[in-house]
Amino acid sequence: MADDPGLARQMWHQLEAVHALFWYSPEVFAEAEALGYKVDDRWPSYFAWRAAPLGAAGTELVSSAFYSFSPRMVAEHIPAAWTIAAPDRVLEARTRAVDRMYRALLGDDILRSPDLAEAADLARTAAEAASTAGRPLAAANADLPWPDEPHLVLWHAIGILREQRGDGHVAALLTAGLDPVEALVSFAAVGAASVATFASRGWTDAEWSAARDRLASRGLVHPDGTATDRGRELRESVERTTDDLAYEPWRTLGAEKSGRLAELTMPILVKVLETGLMPAQNTLGIGKIPAPPR
Repeated sequence: MADDPGLARQMWHQLEAVHALFWYSPEVFAEAEALGYKVDDRWPSYFAWRAAPLGAAGTELVSSAFYSFSPRMVAEHIPAAWTIAAPDRVLEARTRAVDRMYRALLGDDILRSPDLAEAADLARTAAEAASTAGRPLAAANADLPWPDEPHLVLWHAIGILREQRGDGHVAALLTAGLDPVEALVSFAAVGAASVATFASRGWTDAEWSAARDRLASRGLVHPDGTATDRGRELRESVERTTDDLAYEPWRTLGAEKSGRLAELTMPILVKVLETGLMPAQNTLGIGKIPAPPR
């Protein structure tokens, strides 16, 4: 099989929403509320759910790993999250939340189907081939024990793969000389999502404007915040590097088995999108049915 790093991006688009329903699911919010987290917005539980594999991490570590969030926003939730529930309790609840979410979404017939078991096996094979060197969030999730049931294996495997890609994306941004807020400004500049969507990361208007000015001084954005040709080229290079760094598990799995995983998870993806829970505008560019891998 010829190398095709673009397969990494295709598989990310295929699998991301299957996993990311977790951040919007009422079953997940119910588990968060039972732990004691406020659920009038998703951020208190988001930081707890996602950071728990790191242990009782502090603000500095979580800000570093999450990268594009304002450290000030991180500090609103970390380390306070661990006074509500210790990381081991959060992880136990996370597994229950995934179980409840997929049971509500898929029903017992799909959960017990050979197709789901096959998808879980393929996703696990890819996840176990994903290098975690220099990738703290991927490593923290890979260090957790594998669950037994196929739907839980599938979610856990996709979680390792998405964090492995995300950690590599941070490396690509650093290589491109884009600090956390510049990463968002430059992404908005190419039309990935509206500026208002990126406000969820906690940066002030002054910080956003200062980052835009820094990018303008480098010839990467116009005064109105839209990307110049150089800015678009830089963002494309970031995405290509991200694909390159995320390709290893898909090269190991191979194009045929990757395509089979995409085929098997397509009905789940459709069900996720049919819930209407996924926001139409988001910072990841997910929420549309992707073209199948070639």
